[in-house]
Amino acid sequence: MIETLAREFRAVAPAVDFCALRFMEETSEILTVRQDVPEPPQLATDRGAMVTVIDKGGLGYAATSDLTPAGLREAAMRAKRLAALTAGRAVTDYGRIAMPRPAGRFATAVADDPARLTRREKVELLAAEARQCRIDPRIVDWEANLWTTRTRAAYVTADGGEVEQEFHFLVPNMSATAHADGITQTRTHGGRGNGFCRQGGLEVLDAFGLAGSGRAVAEGALELLAAPNCPTGKMDVLLMPDQMMLQIHESIGHPLELDRILGDERNFAGTSFVTLDMFGTYRYGSELLDVTFDPARPGEYASYGWDDDGLAAERQFLIRRGILERPLGGAVSQARAGIAGVANTRSCAWNRPPIDRMANLNIEPGASSLEELVAGIEHGVMMRTNVSWSIDDSRNKFQFGCEWGRMIRGGRLAEVVRNPNYRGISATFWRSLTGVGDAATVEVLGTPFCGKGEPNQAIRVGHASPACRFAGVEVFGGAA
Repeated sequence: MIETLAREFRAVAPAVDFCALRFMEETSEILTVRQDVPEPPQLATDRGAMVTVIDKGGLGYAATSDLTPAGLREAAMRAKRLAALTAGRAVTDYGRIAMPRPAGRFATAVADDPARLTRREKVELLAAEARQCRIDPRIVDWEANLWTTRTRAAYVTADGGEVEQEFHFLVPNMSATAHADGITQTRTHGGRGNGFCRQGGLEVLDAFGLAGSGRAVAEGALELLAAPNCPTGKMDVLLMPDQMMLQIHESIGHPLELDRILGDERNFAGTSFVTLDMFGTYRYGSELLDVTFDPARPGEYASYGWDDDGLAAERQFLIRRGILERPLGGAVSQARAGIAGVANTRSCAWNRPPIDRMANLNIEPGASSLEELVAGIEHGVMMRTNVSWSIDDSRNKFQFGCEWGRMIRGGRLAEVVRNPNYRGISATFWRSLTGVGDAATVEVLGTPFCGKGEPNQAIRVGHASPACRFAGVEVFGGAA
């Protein structure tokens, strides 16, 4: 099909400086069992293509679900007309940008095809584990989910460039909620939409630890129900990977998006405290902080071979030994800013234009074991599993809340606490990093719901991180 689509597109492509077709087909299935009752399956299929034209310095694009030669021709002509309207009026001369002409193929490695199980068998698998949540009458809600998606994509240029990519995504989740005496607490395995997300097949469920997760989340919810509130004060904080992923996402990923730095998101998602003159010299964090853009990591949620402008993806340091080196900016933003970036121009669908987005954004492991990280804290708290977040429109001042906390006193783990929260400022928070966990503490996580753009685009992002220790953080608990 893609060979036919490429041939028919090239036959109708207009005579312009540059013309490309981006095709996407996505099928998804969401299965849920809540309180032992299977909910109706959510099934979706979406397919279409977008034509991009650069001509005489202008840029235009047009999307269509009509993939016949007539539909492709009509989209190409609309894109050409829009390029003519923007010529000489855009933020840059697009004709000066050397767009990639890629070639190759990328595919997710799948060891155990989800299609091996029928829909009924998958629901029964979820139901069997969810039943294990019913260990106490104070468990008032429980739920198991499995979201699988298959995406086929192709990028074709009129002058011969062509890549095909196939992705298999899997997102499991388990949660239980306990209530007593006016207090309600929820514990999840997989996070609340921000947590365990991988590429692969049913083998991902083994990495997730589905077996035993039902009882574990129920026990965790009851533990929180009986726990005191987290105390308030300035103390050290040990953030585990399922909280670090959102800390990375909000206070490193979004501030480093180059289109945001250039001002493109000001009227919607906000700007950034980062400026172009910071790259190469600015101390973003302590010398322990190494951050990479790594779209080639096998199995991580946003791994790919090429971005949606056809730029080949490769691992790059964004921050090395605490110093800011490069932004998250694709081919167009790099040309506008005159600075090297990465292959991260991405779109959530065939009818959305690609923009600068995070992909796999990871903190590299350090040398400290988890025991050593704990031992280095005289008074502090360990936090797991994000539950709430807020950050200002320059991605600087932030506030995060977690599901679960545990006090640390004299270098030893103490009592569990509920409603642990902390706040800080991105521009200074990362300089308080005093310990980075070794490879044994690393977890590979992600989110399917990174929002940006106008109209909004929710895109998949991966974050791998070790446990990290920060000094002198402002911590506070919830209501009594």
